[in-house]
Amino acid sequence: MSAEPAFLLHRRPYRETSALVDLLTLHHGRIRAVAQGGQRPTSKSRQRLQPFTPLLVTWRGERELKRLTLMESRGTTALLAGEGLLCGLYANEIATRLLPLELPASDAFAFYTALLEALPAPAARALALRRYEWSLLEALDATPRFCTPDGGALDPQAQYRFDADSRAFIPAAKGLDGRTLRYIDQHDWQEPTLANALKAVMRAALAPLLGARALRSRELMLDLAKRRQR
Repeated sequence: MSAEPAFLLHRRPYRETSALVDLLTLHHGRIRAVAQGGQRPTSKSRQRLQPFTPLLVTWRGERELKRLTLMESRGTTALLAGEGLLCGLYANEIATRLLPLELPASDAFAFYTALLEALPAPAARALALRRYEWSLLEALDATPRFCTPDGGALDPQAQYRFDADSRAFIPAAKGLDGRTLRYIDQHDWQEPTLANALKAVMRAALAPLLGARALRSRELMLDLAKRRQR
């Protein structure tokens, strides 16, 4: 096979000196593979297999667990720190948790690449994260439906909450107003006043897919926020 662009999502030890890695690839979505020698301190594969580093990889194997046969750097590692680093870890964690193995997700790959470029700039992070989250929902055919469960239009003056079963919005005493949800549906997400509502919609849509197990990256983000308040 020809070399494919990829990013490391997760790495853990495997047997004595190898590593078990999850990669986000351009054409094959998330793959899981063994990187032989990936745990040796002096191995080139360990040095290259770093988070947020653009890679070129090839692999062998017809089953779910592949074997990496080539791994090269194809660019500069995104230098992330603080909140930007935690956002990057969050992006890796949700892709690992959500994407089935080998489900094509080329749009998610593109928005992940754009996200890494945006994370060093605080003002650009939130919107880039929302677009990346949306691309994952699209890959899973799980994007919200900006209507009522029966397909009716949202009342701009009414309040709504997300219903996971129908992926639509149902009237609620307290929630997001129909006017805001209509703006979100138009994908005109540059408006700063939409930021909190957009985050709430994404979190609600992702929650049933992620399940009850807490996200480690989110816990770290909360810890960082608490420390800043002291």
